Amino acid sequence: MTAHYDALETREPAAREAELFARVPGVLRSAMAAPAHAERLKGIDPASVTSRTALAGLPVLRKSDLPALHKARRPFGGFVAAAPGSFARLFTSPGPIFEPEGRQADPWRGARALFAAGFRPGDIVLNTFSYHLTPGGFIFDSSARALGCAVIPAGPGNTEQQFELIEAYRPVGYSGTPDFLKILLDAAATAGRDVSSIKRALVSGAAFPPSLQAEIKARGVDAYQAFGTADLGLIAFETEAREGMIVNEDLIMEIVRPGTGDPVSPGDVGEIVVTSLDPHHPWIRLALGDLTAALPGPSKCGRTNMRIKGWMGRADQTTKVKGMFVRPEQVAEIGKRHPALGRLRLVVTRQGEADAMTLKAECAGASDALREQIVSSLRAVTKLGGDVELVNPGALPNDGKVIADER
Repeated sequence: MTAHYDALETREPAAREAELFARVPGVLRSAMAAPAHAERLKGIDPASVTSRTALAGLPVLRKSDLPALHKARRPFGGFVAAAPGSFARLFTSPGPIFEPEGRQADPWRGARALFAAGFRPGDIVLNTFSYHLTPGGFIFDSSARALGCAVIPAGPGNTEQQFELIEAYRPVGYSGTPDFLKILLDAAATAGRDVSSIKRALVSGAAFPPSLQAEIKARGVDAYQAFGTADLGLIAFETEAREGMIVNEDLIMEIVRPGTGDPVSPGDVGEIVVTSLDPHHPWIRLALGDLTAALPGPSKCGRTNMRIKGWMGRADQTTKVKGMFVRPEQVAEIGKRHPALGRLRLVVTRQGEADAMTLKAECAGASDALREQIVSSLRAVTKLGGDVELVNPGALPNDGKVIADER
């Protein structure tokens, strides 16, 4: 039995990069046929975007802005040139954000994630993600069927009825949240129902801490994690190497400094930005608001694509100080005004009965004059007064946190 879904997973990284960026100009042309993409990318020559450096020069589109954009231009915010009727299914997610499903095989790119988790053609899969209005259930359903699996469209809840289906069909696989997998196993043990056919799982949509991983493993289920969104489908997935997650094929992932579109240094924590290469429904530098960091070197599983640590928190650390919002992009602006600075962290506390903030900044050549200049920039950018503390390079943790609210 082959260890990889296809030859794309093990090709030379340089060959993958060349193939992806050879497709980018055509995808950009398709994107710019939609009015919102045309406005955002005005003045861009698609033929010039053939490298990561060139891609990083394009503006990011923040997922957090999509609800307002979709409300202003229904249904897709002007980011899709194709008519809604050209898609297979039409969904909504909280916001609301409206998502279409393509008609191609494996439209959410999930088959290889299931394969990496040990699922194989002919397996029966119990899919407990919701099928109601949101795309979660169909993301995993269509991915499993693209792999050649049969799917029980169970959805969440209704454990008694699920036991009947499990005992009748004997599914070997589970897809759903890790929390519901535990609920299912606990309820089966209490009720004396036989769910022992489930041997492997692909879980997503909730935290899967080591303690829960160990418990699920001890109960006979080999569970793997996947990271995805309702906009893009499966973005990255765990493999048998158990060393971070492999970025999916046909996607370009960047990790940028929160509040900007600027790529971080290798290994630094930053915000995930994804460009997808589906010309029917492209995303160009979609900033997800999730933090991660790239891992060095290839995976022991033999897959050669970019590896990430997995989900490491949220990048949108906007907070309110003295009644005014302070945002990560404002902290980034201060960094741009003072190129000698390294990592920055704005720490918000309470002093007495008032909000207070201190900007901690890494700097190799600290001086009182520089500190005073940064104090002035902090006030000019945020419209609030605050202190500045210059620290040695490497003193601030590499966790992607730009604003730390410690009140």
